[in-house]
Amino acid sequence: MSLYTAIVHKEGNLYVALCPEVGTVSQAETIEGAVENLKEATELYLEEFPMEQQNRPLMTTFEVSAHA
Repeated sequence: MSLYTAIVHKEGNLYVALCPEVGTVSQAETIEGAVENLKEATELYLEEFPMEQQNRPLMTTFEVSAHA
């Protein structure tokens, strides 16, 4: 079993979930649903295209000027 990242944002009435390590994306009306759909999509993808062990991405935040 491997641990992956889910990045979730809202688009209109749906939540969109992205797995940056694999590139899979899914959506649903709830955060939980979007993540569950992402898990399923990622499992199906990895069955077809197995990946070697890789390092987890570093996630951080940054600030930009409102005048940019």
